[in-house]
Amino acid sequence: MGGRQRVGPRWFTADQHFGHANIIRYCDRPYRDDAGEPVPTWMNADLLARYNALVAERDEVWLLGDLVMGDKVATLDWVHQCAGRKTMVVGNHDSCFRNKGHALPDWDDAYAVAGGLRAVLHGTRTLELGDGTTVLVSHFPYAGDSGDTDRYASHRPVDEGHWLLHGHVHEKWRQRGRQINVGVDAWGGYPVSEEQILELITAGPRDLPPLAWLHPG
Repeated sequence: MGGRQRVGPRWFTADQHFGHANIIRYCDRPYRDDAGEPVPTWMNADLLARYNALVAERDEVWLLGDLVMGDKVATLDWVHQCAGRKTMVVGNHDSCFRNKGHALPDWDDAYAVAGGLRAVLHGTRTLELGDGTTVLVSHFPYAGDSGDTDRYASHRPVDEGHWLLHGHVHEKWRQRGRQINVGVDAWGGYPVSEEQILELITAGPRDLPPLAWLHPG
């Protein structure tokens, strides 16, 4: 997939968890009503608005997993409304995740149709950025997790010195060494542009905290 001609900018994002009320509390997202209850519909609409404020229909988008929770097919309509030519790399919360044989093959097609996706990919992929830099894309980082234990070891990429774009860790970091977390909880609810990724790569390996969420408009 690396090196092919593109017709618009390229974006990366992950871990929206559309429809997941508990993610609001887990990751301290700013989506609660006056009574302090999480409001997933408000979250869904705001995440969609933040996304579509940046991404155009001709843009290329890489969705690095954990898109929806709850009624997957119904909730994937929020993904369908997200602009761009979207490719998904499957995460552990996606129903098409092939862990211990639990996922059914037809879930790939269900996600593609309901979410308006060009492709549903599994595992780790290699991608060439606009300046010729080669990166890996995966839902999982080389090491680290959203909790205290590194799960899904057999699904993680092998660190052979490449930069890695990933999700999975939510608000734990924005960058850790050569690992760049493109999840919404590290970028204030927004997708990440290829230009932003290249700026981080040019600056070199380092550790960066997540950006703060601004209150939804």
